[in-house]
Amino acid sequence: MPRPSRYAPNNLPRPWHWSDDAACSGMDTALFFPGGGPVPGKLEAEYAKKVCDQCPVRSTCLTHALTFREDHGVWGGLDEQERAALLREARLAADRQRRQEKAAREKEEADAGATA
Repeated sequence: MPRPSRYAPNNLPRPWHWSDDAACSGMDTALFFPGGGPVPGKLEAEYAKKVCDQCPVRSTCLTHALTFREDHGVWGGLDEQERAALLREARLAADRQRRQEKAAREKEEADAGATA
């Protein structure tokens, strides 16, 4: 969507964003960034994850967090460590896939060289 002119009036409606439909919309954002308060961070994170369980845009939120490498907070129902583990698993799976494809190509080349 093109950016409005700086001369446009300030009362133009804001375009729709996925976060408008989020279950956490309107809630205090500090809830989703646990720690630093009187309540243990683990309890705050569990409560935030329960809010995420009911969210209609949970997968979009998680995709945003993984794409933009959000380092802190609960996004899409996962905390920092869970998102890091998910990224690590995806990276390892991609590496395995590349190694398998490379081995298959080398085997095909070797078979083609042996028959020639």
